[in-house]
Amino acid sequence: MNGDATVDWKDTYQVWDNQENLETGLKKELAALKGNDEALEDAFYQPMSFGTAGMRGVMGPGINRMNIYTVRQATEGLATYMDTLGDDVKQRGVAISFDSRHHSTEFAHEAAKVLGQHGIKSFVFEGLRPTPELSFTVRHLKTFAGIMITASHNPKQFNGYKIYGEDGAQMPPKDSDLITSYIRKVTDLFAIQTADEAELKANGLETIIGEDVDKAYLDNVATVTVDHDLAAEEGKDMTFVFTPLHGTGRMPGERALRNAGFKNFITVPEQAEPDGDFPTVKFPNPEFSEAFDLAIKLGKEKNADVLIATDPDADRLGTAVRLPNGDYQLLTGNQIAALMLHYILEANKNAGTLPANAVAVKSIVSTEFATKIAESYHVGMINVLTGFKFIAEQIQNFQDTNSHTFMFGFEESYGYLIKPFVRDKDAIQALTLLAEIAAYYRKQGKTLYDGLEGLYKQYGYFREQTIQQTFEGIEGPKKIEAIIQKFRQAAPKSFAGYDVTAVDDIAKGTKTFTDGHVEQLDLPHAEVLKYWLTDGTWIAVRPSGTEPKIKFYIGTNGTTLDEANAKLKKFADDINAFVAD
Repeated sequence: MNGDATVDWKDTYQVWDNQENLETGLKKELAALKGNDEALEDAFYQPMSFGTAGMRGVMGPGINRMNIYTVRQATEGLATYMDTLGDDVKQRGVAISFDSRHHSTEFAHEAAKVLGQHGIKSFVFEGLRPTPELSFTVRHLKTFAGIMITASHNPKQFNGYKIYGEDGAQMPPKDSDLITSYIRKVTDLFAIQTADEAELKANGLETIIGEDVDKAYLDNVATVTVDHDLAAEEGKDMTFVFTPLHGTGRMPGERALRNAGFKNFITVPEQAEPDGDFPTVKFPNPEFSEAFDLAIKLGKEKNADVLIATDPDADRLGTAVRLPNGDYQLLTGNQIAALMLHYILEANKNAGTLPANAVAVKSIVSTEFATKIAESYHVGMINVLTGFKFIAEQIQNFQDTNSHTFMFGFEESYGYLIKPFVRDKDAIQALTLLAEIAAYYRKQGKTLYDGLEGLYKQYGYFREQTIQQTFEGIEGPKKIEAIIQKFRQAAPKSFAGYDVTAVDDIAKGTKTFTDGHVEQLDLPHAEVLKYWLTDGTWIAVRPSGTEPKIKFYIGTNGTTLDEANAKLKKFADDINAFVAD
């Protein structure tokens, strides 16, 4: 993110070690690392990468760590960029929010101090607020940009920094690359000037925001409810369990549910309060079963219809549904999305409010189950690259051209958006809608599990799986690149006995069929490969944009769930064997 990456890590370490005014906590942590060359090299061998998803990493001393100096550096890049755009942009300012992680509050106010030094206004939340509310705030206050301090669902030692554009979406590659160029020009992290709190207040450069914005956001969330009478009728009695997993979701989540008419939900008490240690879970991730252990225990005690969890910054949502035997089963992000899309389209169709130009948007590695559902309602499905900013771009295009009406957007990684007053995934919206869907099936004497089974019988049994492999440290990027190139240059002609019919190489912008025919893809270039097989299965390979991981996605189907699951296992075994070979 800064300076010359060829500089020896020991030289950079010495600069930090000799820094007399190094922040006290970081000074102690640095002293504790003395003699541990492996840890020191990882902390100092390269600057933190700053991409379209911002930056995310372990907290601690070093240029490859999240700390007040790397936060200042990123903010200095944003501020310098805003300097070039004039006083109007600086007066519009930057909205800033933060989650429950350690140092999040500190990082947020450090960012405000850097902006203030440039005469740029900041609008900082009085306390932690979720990522989707930050996205809303940028649009609501008409700020030029937004900063969200969060590491989403990563473990407790992580934190992160995301920049949002004036449309409320994470900045697209063009703008992000420009800001990155300014960030990289900041070569001396210890020379960055900051305003003090007194200066900010005296010059009107920092405004503390809270309830006024909360109310405006929640008023918009209330519009997510499709059938208000249903929510109110069933909601007063329906029992379900909600957990914010020690994060930002409790306040807006509980208020949104009550506003929608849900009075009988129970918040998991051990996970209700914000806590950066996440003491009840190793990973505060609603994709994982561990996140639901306490919710399941409480759900069985209360005979809850459904269990719902939001991640620490409340942009992702997971759920566990009650089975006929009283146990609970986690749903995948794709299954949740299918239930949501079906309900939205069915309810609007029945109400006579489904627009003729209705459209849904999903990422290219998300389920075709949703596409089938959309087609049955004569609703279009647009595929975009992974990253909710690409869904946001489509929404903006629909509004600019009046070409389509946005109905729903999602990514398989448990991110959903129902109404576009937010331009990022929004677990508070999703929480409200999912509760309504549970009420819809409850009125029929069914559960969400029954609802999903009904969709499978109607549309076919679709199953997906994501395989992740992590490669940390200095050699990690090289290993990930080697795997990508192996798939590009020597991939099998078939997987699990099904022949490959075409390969999308999105980095090249081409779709190549086995007969040699080539088509151009209408997608931005990105390091993604996608293989299409004779039975309709697809397999995709892509490096993570925020973590040192490579991901393999499988989407298949069958005439029964057992058949689909058996195929899924064969495809996963073939992929793992090819990577290991």
